[in-house]
Amino acid sequence: MKMHAEMKVTTKSLRTRAREILDCVDRGEPVTITYRGKPRARLTSIEQERTSADKRRRDLPVFGIWQDREELADVDAYVREIRRGRSGADRH
Repeated sequence: MKMHAEMKVTTKSLRTRAREILDCVDRGEPVTITYRGKPRARLTSIEQERTSADKRRRDLPVFGIWQDREELADVDAYVREIRRGRSGADRH
């Protein structure tokens, strides 16, 4: 994955150049939004955020008395299973 330089825009530019800024985000470039010269927010693509959240979740090991439990090899599947309830039906 190619890393891009981070774009910095003012809140005024955010209003007047929204399409151009979103194009940068679509290319994978994070955009820092400044207000009065100070960074206030960062705009990233939803896909980058999902990927980042998934990586953070995978990097959190199960620890303590739970670390040897085989059913926790896939923590997400285990949590989905216990949330299903006694009937076994998925609730949405």
